[in-house]
Amino acid sequence: MTKTYQVVGIGNAVSDVISQSSDSFLDHMGIEKGIMQLIERDRAEVLYAAMEGRVETPGGSVANTLAGLGMLGAKTAFVGRVADDTLGQTYASSLADEGTAFPNPPVEGASLPTSRSMIFVSPDGERSMNTYLGISSEVSADDVPLDVVGDCDVLFLEGYLFDKDAGKEAFRTAADAAVAAGAQAGISLSDPFCVDRHRDDFRALIRDNLSFVIGNEAELLSLYEVDIVDAALAAAGAECDLVVCTRSGDGVSIQQNVSRVDVGVDTVVPVDATGAGDQFAAGFIYGMITGADMQTCGAMGCAAASEVIAHIGPRPEADMKALFVEKGLL
Repeated sequence: MTKTYQVVGIGNAVSDVISQSSDSFLDHMGIEKGIMQLIERDRAEVLYAAMEGRVETPGGSVANTLAGLGMLGAKTAFVGRVADDTLGQTYASSLADEGTAFPNPPVEGASLPTSRSMIFVSPDGERSMNTYLGISSEVSADDVPLDVVGDCDVLFLEGYLFDKDAGKEAFRTAADAAVAAGAQAGISLSDPFCVDRHRDDFRALIRDNLSFVIGNEAELLSLYEVDIVDAALAAAGAECDLVVCTRSGDGVSIQQNVSRVDVGVDTVVPVDATGAGDQFAAGFIYGMITGADMQTCGAMGCAAASEVIAHIGPRPEADMKALFVEKGLL
C-alpha cells in the first residue's frame, strides 16, 4: 500500500532571517563574525529590529533536508512548533508553498515566539548567525500527529530536539508509530555536544527504536566513546541496521549490518558550509526511498552536500535530479 508521505521529519522549526550587513554594523551590534551563537529573547528582538531588507525563509536542520528532498520530487511532511505570530504564519505558509505538509497549526497564545536564526551576511560572504530557539524546542509527544508519522516510508528525526525530556518522548512516540506501520525510522545526530549530554539515551533510542543513524565523525566517536571511526562503526553496527558516517573531505563510510561501504568525494572549496549535513541527508534518504544501493545512496548524499557548500545558503540551487543523472546516479 502506497503511503501518503515518503519522508516525514521532526525538528526545530527555525525561521531563517537573512540580511546583508557591513563589518562595522557587526562591531556596532556586538555580533561575533562567522559563528553561530545562541541568544536570549531580548537580544533576538533587538537584532531582528535592526535588520534591513530582511529575507525570511523556513529553516532548521531537518526542514532543510525535507526541502532538498522536495526539490527531488519526494512527498514530505514536517512536524514542529511555531507560534501564531508573523514569523510563524510565514513559516507555515512557506512550507506549504514548497510542497511540504505542515500538520501542526501555529500555536495560539503561545508564551514563546517562533524560533529564529538571524543571519548577517558580510560583503565577503561570511555568515554570522544568532539563533533564538523560542517555541521550536518545546516539541512534545502531544505535537506528534500519529496519523502522519504512521503514513510514511521514512521518519527522520533531528538530534537537536533530544536536549529536552519532552523531545525524547516525542521521538520515541513517533518512531514506535512509524515502525509499527512499516516505516524506517532514523536520526541525524546533529551535534557532538548534544551527544555528550545524552549519550545513554541516544544509544537506547538507536538500539531500541530506530533502523538508521546519520552522523559525522565527531558525533559517532562521541556516541561510542572511541578514538577511531572503524571502532565507532563496528560498535554502532552492533546496535543498528544502518550507520552512516560523513567524513568531510574523506567522503562517507556506511555500515549496513556486517557489510561496509566507503564512498569518496570530490574536493570542493566551500563557499558556505551551512547545510552540508542537511543536504547530505536529503541525497542519502532520496537514494533509500528510490531503492538505490548503499554506494549510490552515499554518492547521492555527497553530491548534494558538494552542491550546497558551493554557494551561500543551506538549500540546493541546482537541479539535483539533473545533477544525479549527470553523475550516473539516476
